[in-house]
Amino acid sequence: MSDVAIKLAKSAKRLKDIAIIVPGAFLTFAGYSIYEGNEKFYREYVMPFTHKFFDAETAHRLGVLAAKYNIVPRKQKTPDSPILSSVVFGREFSNPVGLAAGFDKDGEGVRGLTKIGFGFIEIGSVTPEPQPGNPKPRVFRLKEDKAVINRYGFNSEGHEAVYNRLKDRVTEQDNCLLGINLGKNKSSTDPISDYTQGVEKFSRLADYLVVNISSPNTPGLRDLQGKQKLQNLLDKVIERRDEMEVRKPLLVKIAPDLTDRDKEDIAAVVTSRKGYVNGLIISNTTVRRPPSLKNPSKTEEGGLSGPPVRDMSTKTIADMYRLTNGSIPIIGVGGVSSGQEAYKKIRSGASLVQLYTALVYEGPPVVKKIKRELEELLRRDGFKSISEAVGADVKL
Repeated sequence: MSDVAIKLAKSAKRLKDIAIIVPGAFLTFAGYSIYEGNEKFYREYVMPFTHKFFDAETAHRLGVLAAKYNIVPRKQKTPDSPILSSVVFGREFSNPVGLAAGFDKDGEGVRGLTKIGFGFIEIGSVTPEPQPGNPKPRVFRLKEDKAVINRYGFNSEGHEAVYNRLKDRVTEQDNCLLGINLGKNKSSTDPISDYTQGVEKFSRLADYLVVNISSPNTPGLRDLQGKQKLQNLLDKVIERRDEMEVRKPLLVKIAPDLTDRDKEDIAAVVTSRKGYVNGLIISNTTVRRPPSLKNPSKTEEGGLSGPPVRDMSTKTIADMYRLTNGSIPIIGVGGVSSGQEAYKKIRSGASLVQLYTALVYEGPPVVKKIKRELEELLRRDGFKSISEAVGADVKL
């Protein structure tokens, strides 16, 4: 064999070795980055890859399955900083960052989600009877806006399936509390019964319960935010809650699309007597479409979440904090993807915050990022705890 042929053969072998080694090295690096929860790798590679090859609902389903089978970044090595801990409606939270309802609707991924670093996880909405929700497609990513529009319509496996899945759960596992968000069936003629059934079914399992009357995707649901209907609903639900052997905190989730009169009416109801309602979740998605939206999917029907709802949500938090004189703890939701955004909601009156859409664009590492940045901001401004910062920007 000539020298040239020998050199060509060696070069070919080297190329073949490289072709084997390089993909292997990349896969090893990718696996390690995912396991370690590398923020940049998730934001710039994992999530864009997911968006390229999977539609929004399929990607959502894959995210739930990943949590179910513990395909998530490894558990945080060190405990949360004491500055992030607080006691809200009688429950101890190791940190104020929670997962909003809507991600894990049927409680499939609770064990995996506890590893991501949340202080609490809210599942649901759960309806009494199983229902498929609205026809597909029903979820849309607005990439340029970092937003999502969904019209799921309370797709749920129903009370019994979710209860059986969670009944052996250890309370306060890994210092991560569990909220259960209750909804009504689309075909229900007695929504009050739907919610009281939820209280009966889940009081033993939940650290807190939520009456969701603010999803825009179930016909007539938001009408329950009206003063008289809300009063009637809560009277019955709280009566049933108080009859339970274990009396759990009850929260109400409201919309951002409220008039000033709506807010005043809701505040009057929830403060009508001490201990009546234990908290508010502000807010659900919006049916409004800000002119700043760029993605063509902005015309789709459904609830808009993410940065476009951020200011609307924060204003509603401040308004309700003022109207209730700071007497009702608030969980702030809407556009939280950084410590600064969480801090703004806290200073506007929220004791805790939740996220969902941020996971779509940044993945699980966003939780650790928010906690780290929030701690830095609290220390910068001289606060020794979350509770000291709650409502700092609101004059009562």
